[in-house]
Amino acid sequence: MSFSTFPSRARQVHLDFHTSPFIPAVGSAFDAEEFGRVIEEARVDSMTLFAKCHHGHLYYDTEHPARHPSMGEGLLEKQIEALHSRNIKCPIYLSVQCDEYAANTHPEWRAVNPDGSFVGQKPLGNDSFTWRILDMSSPYLEYLEAQTEEVMKKFAPVDGLFFDMCWDQVSVSKWAIAGMQRENLDPASPADRALYANRVTQRYMERLTAVAAKYQQDVPIWFNSRPISNASRERQFLRHIEIEALPSGQWGYSYFPIWVRYAKTLGLPMIGMTGRFHKSWADFGGLRTPASLLYDCAQALAHGGGCSVGDQLHPSGSIDRGVYDVIGQVYRHVEKCEPWCRDVVTTSEIAILLSTPVSERNGNQCFDGITKALSQLRYQFAFIDPDADWSSYAVVIVPESLIVTPELEQRLAAYMASGGKVIRDGLPGEESPFSAVYLRFDADKRGTLADTVHVFYERGNRLVPQAGDDVLARIVEPYFERGWEKFSSHAQTPNVPETSPYAAAVVRGNEALFALPVFRAYSLHGNLPCRQLVAAALQRLFPAPAVRVKGPSYVEVTVGTRGKETILHFLSFIPQKRAATQEMVEDAAAARNLEIDVKVDGPVASVKRIIDGGEIPFTEENGRVRFSLDWLEGHEMVVISGR
Repeated sequence: MSFSTFPSRARQVHLDFHTSPFIPAVGSAFDAEEFGRVIEEARVDSMTLFAKCHHGHLYYDTEHPARHPSMGEGLLEKQIEALHSRNIKCPIYLSVQCDEYAANTHPEWRAVNPDGSFVGQKPLGNDSFTWRILDMSSPYLEYLEAQTEEVMKKFAPVDGLFFDMCWDQVSVSKWAIAGMQRENLDPASPADRALYANRVTQRYMERLTAVAAKYQQDVPIWFNSRPISNASRERQFLRHIEIEALPSGQWGYSYFPIWVRYAKTLGLPMIGMTGRFHKSWADFGGLRTPASLLYDCAQALAHGGGCSVGDQLHPSGSIDRGVYDVIGQVYRHVEKCEPWCRDVVTTSEIAILLSTPVSERNGNQCFDGITKALSQLRYQFAFIDPDADWSSYAVVIVPESLIVTPELEQRLAAYMASGGKVIRDGLPGEESPFSAVYLRFDADKRGTLADTVHVFYERGNRLVPQAGDDVLARIVEPYFERGWEKFSSHAQTPNVPETSPYAAAVVRGNEALFALPVFRAYSLHGNLPCRQLVAAALQRLFPAPAVRVKGPSYVEVTVGTRGKETILHFLSFIPQKRAATQEMVEDAAAARNLEIDVKVDGPVASVKRIIDGGEIPFTEENGRVRFSLDWLEGHEMVVISGR
C-alpha cells in the first residue's frame, strides 16, 4: 500500500436520536450554546445528526406528516448552526429500511418473508433491535427519495449523508414478486430471491446518490449495514468507509481487527465506529470506562483510521455532560496522536485472501483465528480480495474457507516462482479418521511449548511428507476414535506411543502446507500449539518481518511509514469476560521491559515516545533498530526518525 487512509476529521460522534412518538416535549430542553460548548470541549470535530430515525420521524421543520409529533421548532437546524459556528462538521442521518411510521401507515410496503409473515417485529412483539422492515422494491423507495430530496433542498451544502439499515433484504411482497418476474427470476428460488434483493439495493443506492447529486456534487455518503467485504465492488458509491463495531454489542472484540485490515487496503478515508454504551446502541445510562473507549479509538488510529463514538441524545435534547467528559478524555489523547497519524501509510507484509460470503465454509472462524494468531505474533497483515494485486506482499495465506480455482492456482504458482511465499491452511487430502489428534514438535520448532505431545481438537487431513520437506510437527494418533461403544475417560482418546507417518504441517519450497484447519482451531479453542505451527512456518518463510517484540502476547503492535519516519503504535489492553455474554475493558493493562526490533530503510537519527515523551536509547545493526520500552500502559506511539 502506498496511500494514507486517515480522514480529515478523526474525532467524530454518531449521535443517535431514535425517539418514540409517545415521548412528549421532544427537543424542548435543547440549549444551542451548551450543546455546542460541551461538544467542542470534548474535542469532537464532526457529529452525525438526525434528520430521520428508525421510528420514521423527522427532526427538522417540515410539512411532512412524519414530523415528530411532540417536537416544537426544528431540532436539526439548531444543532447544525450550533456546531458549524464552532467548525464542527455535521453529516446528516436518514434511516432506510427501518421506518415505523411508514410501516404503520403503509403496511403494504413492508417486506414479506417466504412464509407470508412480515419481516421484522411481530404483532405484540417488543424485542430490542427488532423493527418493522420496509421493502425497497415497493413505493416506499419514492417516499424515501422525497425525504432525501427535502433534506438536500433544506440543508445543502451538507457535510455528508449517512443512510442506515441498508442490507440486502429478501422479500416476497407483491412488489418484489413482480420485480423478480420482470427480470426472469424465480421467486420460489432462494438464490434468485437473494440475487434480486442485491439488485434492489444497488438500485436504491444509485438512486439516493443521484438525488443528493442534484443539489451537491460528490456528497460524502455512507450506506451503513452493508458487508464491508462488498466495499470494493460498491466503490462507486463510497467516498469513505465507516466500520460500525461496538465491542460491547453484537460485534464483540473480534470483528473490528478483521475488517479494518480489509478496509485499509481500499485507499479510502476510514473511520472506526465504536460506542460509549456499556451494552449497545440506546443503552441509556450505560457508559464505558475511558480506558475501554481508548482501546477502540487507539485500534482505529493504529490501522490508519479515525474515530467515531456512538451516543444517543436524550429525547429532551439535553446534552449529557458526563458522557462527554469521558469522550473528551479519550479525544484529547486522540488529538495528541493526530499529527503522527496524518499521511502515514500502514505496513502490511502478509496478505490473507478473503473468501466470501464470509459466513460460509467456516470463514468467520478462519479469519478470527488468523487475526488472533498473527496479531499475537506481531506480524503486519491485511485481508484482500483474491483478484486483487498481491505481488507486493511477502507472504500470501490461503485460508481453508477459500475455494481455489484453477485460475487462482496459476496466480499462486506465478507468485511463488517470483519469490513469494504461501501458507495453505486446511490442505485438501485424505480425511483423518480421528476428530482429535496429537502434535509432536522437534526442539527447534516448538518455541516455548513443553516437550510433550499437544492435542489438536479438530479433524484434519493426512499429509505424508516428501523428501526435502521441513516438517513443522508430526501427527501422533489416538488408539481409536471415541464413540458410544468404545471410549476412554472423559474426553478424546489418549495417544499411542509411536509417531505416525503423517505431518501436521510442512514447509516445502516457498510454501507451508497445513494438513489441519489450524486457524479455525485457534479461533475455536485458543490452543497455543496452533499458533506455534504458524510461528514455525513464518520463521522459515519470512524470517525478517517489519517488527519483532519480546513481551506479553496481549501487546498489539502496528507499523506505519511517512517519509523517513517509521511510526509504531503499541496497545496494551486485555478484554475480560466479566458478564455472561459480554467482554469488557475496565483499565489499561501494564507491560514491562519490552524489547523491540524494527526494520528500517536507512540510518536512524532518533527514537522517541510521543504520548509519554522522551528520547529512547537505541542500537542499529543490519538494517534494523533495537530499543526497549521499560513501561507501557494503554496506548503509546513511538517514532523512529531517519537521518
